[in-house]
Amino acid sequence: MTKSKSRKKSRAKEKETNWQERVVQIRRVSKVVKGGKKLSFRAIVVVGNERGQVGVGVGKAADVIGAVRKGVADAKKQLVEVPLTKSNSITHVINGVAGGAKVFMRPAAPGTGVIAGGAVRTVLELAGVKNILAKQLGSNSPLNNARAAVNALETLRSFSEVARERDIPLEQLYA
Repeated sequence: MTKSKSRKKSRAKEKETNWQERVVQIRRVSKVVKGGKKLSFRAIVVVGNERGQVGVGVGKAADVIGAVRKGVADAKKQLVEVPLTKSNSITHVINGVAGGAKVFMRPAAPGTGVIAGGAVRTVLELAGVKNILAKQLGSNSPLNNARAAVNALETLRSFSEVARERDIPLEQLYA
């Protein structure tokens, strides 16, 4: 098989996993240099497959499209697995921290929907969580809030993990 055919197959495989990307924020930033100001853009991007994988990335470039492309690549490098319940909620109450941002998340009953704001809502939707209550505390920064949400989701433990750690059967954990 030639290299081009294997590349096409890997690209097709990538598209099969249907990653969704959402831009949370685009900022125009300037750096003062000897000749004046140099303008560039910073993009915060969330990437997820709505089946338990999500990542947050930041890209900086001279143009918006380049910044978003770099943000997507960065987000794909930092993917985390999220254990979801059958009702598409999280398994237990959790807190996440990143910088000055704190995020509190609590599982919700089926039909509740995603009750969260800003960047946390985007992270949860792209992770595939359908029923959850979340609150941002401490900071209004979209980047820190998104990272705090990812931090909370990666520290989640599934019921089977907890049962294995306690050396008890899974049925006894539910009782």
